[in-house]
Amino acid sequence: MAGAFVAIHAAAAPVINIGSMFDYLGSDRSTILKQIRNTGDSTAFVKVSVSEIVYGESGETEERPLDTQGLSAGGGVGLIASPMRLIVPAGGVQATRLLFRGERDVERHYRVRFIPVLPDAGDEFALEEGERQKYQEGLRAGVSVLTGYGAITIVRPGESRFDTRIERTAERFSVRNLGNSTIVLDGLMQCDAAQKECAAPMVRHVRPGGDVEFDKQAGPVVIFNLVEGNKQSAITIK
Repeated sequence: MAGAFVAIHAAAAPVINIGSMFDYLGSDRSTILKQIRNTGDSTAFVKVSVSEIVYGESGETEERPLDTQGLSAGGGVGLIASPMRLIVPAGGVQATRLLFRGERDVERHYRVRFIPVLPDAGDEFALEEGERQKYQEGLRAGVSVLTGYGAITIVRPGESRFDTRIERTAERFSVRNLGNSTIVLDGLMQCDAAQKECAAPMVRHVRPGGDVEFDKQAGPVVIFNLVEGNKQSAITIK
């Protein structure tokens, strides 16, 4: 999820790259190191925020802020980022560590946002007043847009169980996730019978209890790479 946060011309500006838009914290891990690259030509001052994605019964989502102070003190359940402020030089790389704390009884999903900002007086970037003004004036002399990005971190349960079912009827195929952790249908394509005409490949995530259905009229063959944790399987449904 990208968004424009500061309107400003395209000469000197930071441009951040957060790599993968989905990260997975397996049952045997509690941390991920997320690298942030700045391919622009001025320093990027990046704020990191984390919220939990909660799914309703009909699939609607709600984002809930986390108690970062409580998590940092060792209490509660959630994902924290450390550090939450990054200074990334032009052409450089910095990293923040995503750490999950608490019980892993069910799978949890988090949105991690990386937002370039203009440093302000009294913020945690701790720039001297002269440095801050010089940086802001340099951007305003010719910048277009500072763009932030959001990635999803999926924290798998402590004991992941995968159970993917493929069902066929006269009119459609369906892929159902009866396990307790998200599966990925990577390179998903629906094709004609000869597999010469296919839709553009896509990626679909299927949460526990969820399913994906395919109408055979759109193509009698479905092809994808099934990813269940560290296991991958090439699947063709006819």
